[in-house]
Amino acid sequence: PFTGVWMGDSKLCAIGVHCGNYITSHGLALNCCTDLTWFDHIIPCGLEGKGVTSLSHELGRHITVDHVLEPFLDSFQEVFDCTLVFSEDPG
Repeated sequence: PFTGVWMGDSKLCAIGVHCGNYITSHGLALNCCTDLTWFDHIIPCGLEGKGVTSLSHELGRHITVDHVLEPFLDSFQEVFDCTLVFSEDPG
């Protein structure tokens, strides 16, 4: 019933969409090696009784964004049947 990617009662990845002034923006936040203690001071995503987790916490080892970026982008292209184009890439 909740958006995002969950591990039990803890959110691993937040997904969001914003619409306004005829512009739609969207994004996600995948917690790789996030300091989870910051979430002790808020109610994450306004969901009382739910927690937040990270890949590092779940796997028991340090996982950085660099570790997941390429596999994530590969999966994105496969799922959405598209080719990603990077602005800094001259080709």
